Amino acid sequence: MDISRFLLGLCAFLHFYKSASAESTCKLKAKFNLSGYKDVEKKKVVVGGMFPVHQRIASTDGNTSTVPVSSGCEGFNFRTFRWTQTMLFAIEEINRRTDLLPHTDLGYVIYDSCFTISKAVEGTLTYLTGQDEAVPNYRCGTGAPLAALVGAGGSDLSIATARILGLYHFPQVSYSSSCSALESKFQFPTFLRTIPNDLHQSTAMAKLVLHFGWTWVGTIAADDDYGKYGIKEFKEQVEEAGVCISFSETLPKVSSPEDIQRIVDTVIESTAKIIVVFSSDVDLSPLTIELLRHNVTNRTWIASEAWVTSALINQPGVTSVLGGTLGFGLKRADIPGLQRHLLDLDPYDDPLTEEFWETVFNCTLDYGKAVRQARERTKTANGTLSRGVKGVPDGLCTGKESLKLLNNTYTDISQLRLTYSVYKAVYAVAHALHNLEHCEPDQGPFNRNSCAEITNFEPWQLMYYLKNVRFNVPHTQEEVFFNKGDVDGYYDIINWQVKGEGWVSYVIVGNYNGTAPPEARMTIMNGSIIWNNEELEPPRSVCSENCQPGTRKGIRQGEPVCCFDCIPCADGEISNATNARECIQCSEDYWSNAARDACVPKIIEFLAFGEPLGITLIVISAFGALVTIAVGVVFVIHLGTPLVKANDALLSFSLLFSLVVTFLCSIVFLGEPQPWSCMTSQVGLALGFALCLSSLMGKAAVLMMRARALKAVRSKAKAAAKAAKAAAEAAADCDSPAVIVTNTNHGNSDGNAGGIPEVDSITFAHQRAIVTMATLIQAVACAVWLIILPPHPVKNTAAQNVKIILECDEGSVVFICCIFAYDILLALLAFVFAFIARKLEDHISEAKCVTFGMLVFFIVWISFVPAYLSTRGKFMVAVQIFAILASSFGLLACIFLPKCYVLLVKPEQNTEEMMRPHSKLREGTSTGTSVSLATTATEVHATTASAGIDD
Repeated sequence: MDISRFLLGLCAFLHFYKSASAESTCKLKAKFNLSGYKDVEKKKVVVGGMFPVHQRIASTDGNTSTVPVSSGCEGFNFRTFRWTQTMLFAIEEINRRTDLLPHTDLGYVIYDSCFTISKAVEGTLTYLTGQDEAVPNYRCGTGAPLAALVGAGGSDLSIATARILGLYHFPQVSYSSSCSALESKFQFPTFLRTIPNDLHQSTAMAKLVLHFGWTWVGTIAADDDYGKYGIKEFKEQVEEAGVCISFSETLPKVSSPEDIQRIVDTVIESTAKIIVVFSSDVDLSPLTIELLRHNVTNRTWIASEAWVTSALINQPGVTSVLGGTLGFGLKRADIPGLQRHLLDLDPYDDPLTEEFWETVFNCTLDYGKAVRQARERTKTANGTLSRGVKGVPDGLCTGKESLKLLNNTYTDISQLRLTYSVYKAVYAVAHALHNLEHCEPDQGPFNRNSCAEITNFEPWQLMYYLKNVRFNVPHTQEEVFFNKGDVDGYYDIINWQVKGEGWVSYVIVGNYNGTAPPEARMTIMNGSIIWNNEELEPPRSVCSENCQPGTRKGIRQGEPVCCFDCIPCADGEISNATNARECIQCSEDYWSNAARDACVPKIIEFLAFGEPLGITLIVISAFGALVTIAVGVVFVIHLGTPLVKANDALLSFSLLFSLVVTFLCSIVFLGEPQPWSCMTSQVGLALGFALCLSSLMGKAAVLMMRARALKAVRSKAKAAAKAAKAAAEAAADCDSPAVIVTNTNHGNSDGNAGGIPEVDSITFAHQRAIVTMATLIQAVACAVWLIILPPHPVKNTAAQNVKIILECDEGSVVFICCIFAYDILLALLAFVFAFIARKLEDHISEAKCVTFGMLVFFIVWISFVPAYLSTRGKFMVAVQIFAILASSFGLLACIFLPKCYVLLVKPEQNTEEMMRPHSKLREGTSTGTSVSLATTATEVHATTASAGIDD
């Protein structure tokens, strides 16, 4: 028995020794300085809460030589304090209900996160520990179980707390953390929220920008996860749709005058009229103050849900800067009984409410502090106190001040949006607890169909019920459920409209429903929006104005794609849409109009019969043909006269016929080219000129041969005359009366005399053979041309851009060059023959007429080449016709005008005698015509004989 007592005592000693050793090796490293609300006594379940009641932590001196203490908070926020009171109101309302958790009273532990991550982490650790001294990884005390944490304010705060709570599978329901990063269940397995995911809001903002056609926007985001992720999603969506970001600035978390001034300068310098802001009201407030100081107007601001209805931003005088703002707000609701709860506060209940009271009424509840402040204010120059200090000091709160008389963010319940989100978060936890409490035995969701006990459950067990909760919110009957921790994305589109007295009214002008079909997600009433400076028309925000049809966008090097120049489309190209990237080439038969926005059919051009120029050419051609026919008629009438006989009538008629052909052939060049007209015009012209030039060549050849024969006869005559003269002189010297007898055989005037040979070696038959052969060669060449590569009509679209020139394609350049080269050869031969015979003179000087006619022919066609090459379109045809007509008229006038003059005006000269040589001859010259040339030998013999008789 003694041994057993001894062993028992030894065990007890070792146990206490071990505990003492553990205590000696573990100690508390820090004690957090947290403020908030707490009510856990006699409560079955405790719900945690975390709200950024203050805007920042108080600054410290940074002294490391003293024991560090947890920083306090400053910058009381009435809006977030209302959220805190809403959670208290919701818990009290739930505790009063008999249909929701009827047998369970909820307690609460609420901490102030001071809008900083460090305070949020402090509150989380303290809440998990269950006592004021936080011991990580331990739950100290035996109080009511912890249900879930409602909080912790901003997205970056919730990210920090969610990582810690996720380690212990502890549920967290956020009312304002909308960052898209929190949707990852791998990183944040126990995070849920009653505010929509920012993916919906970023998409809604992008749709709003695209709806109004804004392509040049600036962005400003808070330097936290909420701002960075939200603006990132927005930029990705709008840039994919072609919108350009003019600037992208980040708001500092710790107010920095230099950074704020830099952002203001960027906004002023930018040409973007639309600025999208993803930020909380706390972070944006310093910027709005600076914008107001610089009077930055004429901008339209797109607000995120965190500040669109914030009274911290909507300060007096801000309407000149932010009037016309468009933003996205959460669902709004009225919560009956909340206003009464907000107004029925006891300032002495807790330090946080006391601070609120002192801040809102600008007084103090501490009598001693009030006295000290009064002394400082009323101290006179000699150090005496005024009588007022000896009584109730100025600045002391009575505690009876009325909150009903206030008109600030705390008491304003007209825009309960985030407040409503807090309300839903508390009710979500309550309904999950209710489902847990009312689990049917042996029908539970856990191992072996077990249920959890409401007084002793694990956080992960409540997490199951939270993920699957589905309930209707009191008063609004909105159905709330979580889809992978998120709720449906629904927003009101709110417009800041300035009313008569300068205060802002939040007017709903549309909504966005993320669960609707894509084409029906956004509805907006454009006519209900009042823009900046009270304008009714949406502002334009573009880097470059739209390129109108007829131009294309030319990207500026080194600038965003929304900054571009509008470059007019080139000739023959069009753009029929606004902001076209490329111009469209018109098809071959079309050309761009003057505005370059449509392809119009090209002008069809050809030298038509009915236009003035065509009519003129037809008249001239017809006149030339009629004149030629008239000449032919004259020749027919005078067919038996010496002049017509002297000029081979058939050759003259062939020449006149060829001229008629050339005159009429020019008419075929007119009108729309057809296959038959192309072949007829070219072939007719070639054959007409071949016949004409070959006839002239034959005539010139005869003249040349006669001139050469006459020259030979003249030479013999001169030699005989010289011999006779010499004999006569010799006889005279001898004084001999003898008579010198010579050959004095006289023949007829048109026959050979004394054996003189025939001088016309080329007869009319020879001439006709030459003409026939020359023309036949051209005809064969033209036939081959027509068979192998005939001329055909084509559409010439290259000569002139705006016109389609209907013209004839020669088919083969080689053929047409050979054919007309042949005509040129005939013309050259005719000219050379006529030039050699130019001194063969009679009354009409035919050789000279042929020479001048060929000179006119060459001058016309040499002038035609540069004129033809320098013209385009129908004028090329006109030039060609003028050349044909001019050369034809030249030949007609030079060849037939002298003869017609003799036949019609001087018929007395149309005799055999007048066709003979002139009576007066020049020394060394030979004259004669085809009529008188045969009598030349007779004259020579007569002269010789007379000379002998004279002697």
